[in-house]
Amino acid sequence: MFEKLRSVFNKIVEQLTTVELSEKTIDEMHDDLLLDLIDNDVAYDVAEHIIENLKSKITGIKISRFEDKRKIIKSKLREVLLETFKEAGDLDIVEYTDKLRKRKRPVVILFLGPNGHGKTTTIAKIAKLLMSRGMSVVAAASDTFRAGAIEQLEEHCRRLGVKVIKHRYGADPAAVAYDAIMHARSKGIDVVLIDTAGRMQTNRDLMDEMKKIARVVSPDLKVFVGDALTGNDALEEAMKFNEEVGIDCSILTKVDADTKGGAALSVVYATSKPITYIGTGQGYSDIKKFSAEWFINKILGSEN
Repeated sequence: MFEKLRSVFNKIVEQLTTVELSEKTIDEMHDDLLLDLIDNDVAYDVAEHIIENLKSKITGIKISRFEDKRKIIKSKLREVLLETFKEAGDLDIVEYTDKLRKRKRPVVILFLGPNGHGKTTTIAKIAKLLMSRGMSVVAAASDTFRAGAIEQLEEHCRRLGVKVIKHRYGADPAAVAYDAIMHARSKGIDVVLIDTAGRMQTNRDLMDEMKKIARVVSPDLKVFVGDALTGNDALEEAMKFNEEVGIDCSILTKVDADTKGGAALSVVYATSKPITYIGTGQGYSDIKKFSAEWFINKILGSEN
């Protein structure tokens, strides 16, 4: 996991350990560092941000011969990465939902993202997490466009014991979501999870459809689900959904197979919204709360 990005950051640390820590040095290394980061799914703007912030933190640092130069450089790089994540804040879907349901029921969570990125499976994983905290859940099959989408959601929910509210294919997705909320209200169900279509993010009809669903149901959370393996495609998709519909957080799938790791940095920086969970496999329990410290430790090693 993240082996290639870890290698890049180790290279940065090693290179800086052998030279004078000056603005000129960083400028001379700039293009090589930029290309290394971009090659590992770190978007151009994010790579520039990291390099410039690192330059400002290490330029002119006085390090005595008794100090560990490598450790100091790594510490400054850690600060840069942590600041990038902190600017986006923090959000735990399960904790947030658990608190919110005590004063508002049902809590409505809308899932957005392209087809093939694991959105439906992710909904099942979140449903399981919520149920493990004692919350009742109903799912809305609002992807009425893709053949098999309703059956896929139904199968996941059948295994978990979750009811699915559905209409026929071609039906109005917003009407399906609305009916699911009405059902939840009448039955005292805590949470509504809304699955949606994921045609290409450039599809104008899709974005209009997502906006209509959001307008009709006023979701408490809008969650983008992206595939870490698609790299900068995941970044562009997250940005598009954020611009058009607005997202509150992201979940990245297939992180267990992601050797590069730059998608996480890119999505957070570009949307200014946190990653809340990551998918680490196909099982319903294969989901992990994301933390900046965990991610940074994966690519830089622990502080000790």
